[in-house]
Order: sequence, then structure tokens, then C-alpha cells
Amino acid sequence: MCSIPSITVEELHALWHNGNNICLIDVREPDEHAQASIEGSILVPLSSLPSRIDEWPKDQEIFVHCKAGGRSARAVQYLQDHGFTHVTNVTGGMDAWIQQGFPVVT
Repeated sequence: MCSIPSITVEELHALWHNGNNICLIDVREPDEHAQASIEGSILVPLSSLPSRIDEWPKDQEIFVHCKAGGRSARAVQYLQDHGFTHVTNVTGGMDAWIQQGFPVVT
């Protein structure tokens, strides 16, 4: 079992808004995503992750977030178990993102 790498929302915001080309996957449900999302994130509800796993190269840098960090940690573990080598959990998820006052799409 691999450890789950994590990044704070502050670190993600700096990467995301400084022009870094990263893949940000949102594993929340569509109704949660519709309420608030991070611009450019890709909605892939946790339950649909297995059917969409072939959409990304296994060596691509991927960040995963959810509402608070639990589902995204499970998604990171799943991706690691399937050979992904650069996948990172966003600690605190959308709750922390919104709490910091970072921009969202509604």
C-alpha cells in the first residue's frame, strides 16, 4: 500500500493560477459540482472513476479533490493501485478552497 501524497488548497491555488498545466479531478457528485466548482476541474464522480481511468496517462500529474478530502483520498489510493505514479490528494477539498476565499464557478 502506497502513502497518499497531499497538497493544501493554498499550494494548489498557487500551482493552478500560476499557469501550471495540471489535471484537477473533482470526485464529488454532479449536484455538489453544480453548487460550486474550481474552474477547469474535471468532474469524475468517485463511483465513475473505474470506468474513466483510461482517460489519463499513468505518469501524468493529477490532483484530486472532493468536498473535504475523504473521497479524494480514496480516489488517489485507487489510482495508485492502478499504476498512477503522480497523483495527489487536495487536503480539505472544496470546503477549504471556499474557506480561503479562492474563486469558484457557480
